[in-house]
Amino acid sequence: MRKIMIASHHKMAEGIKDTLNYITGGQGNVHAFSAYLTNAPVQEEIEALLKDTKDEDEVLVFTDLLGGSVNQAFFPYTSRPHFHVITGMNLPVILSLLLESGDGYLTAEQIQSALQDAKEQLVYVNDYVANLPEEDEDDE
Repeated sequence: MRKIMIASHHKMAEGIKDTLNYITGGQGNVHAFSAYLTNAPVQEEIEALLKDTKDEDEVLVFTDLLGGSVNQAFFPYTSRPHFHVITGMNLPVILSLLLESGDGYLTAEQIQSALQDAKEQLVYVNDYVANLPEEDEDDE
């Protein structure tokens, strides 16, 4: 079973999960982890989230900041089979991997492709619009 975990400082994860549910109609096994909202140690909260995860489960964890404490807390789990941690999360990459169909586990190549596609959606719209070709008035 594929499990998606969205993990962030404060409530960012909850907002992204809510938006995913809106777009997909609640498709997938998606969990939000919002760190530092309680006094419980982050590692204990993560262990509680993962306690029912089996070795045959595929887990994709999306974190907010590379080098951030939330990302670091998930790092030790990368030695587990089928456990992937992706940082610098955004809606396009999570949506892409959530909706990835097919039998079996995701490959590193599939994950890298989804990351590349998401990077291409980071666009400075002011420049994008300024560089659009002008419509030819004679074509009307």
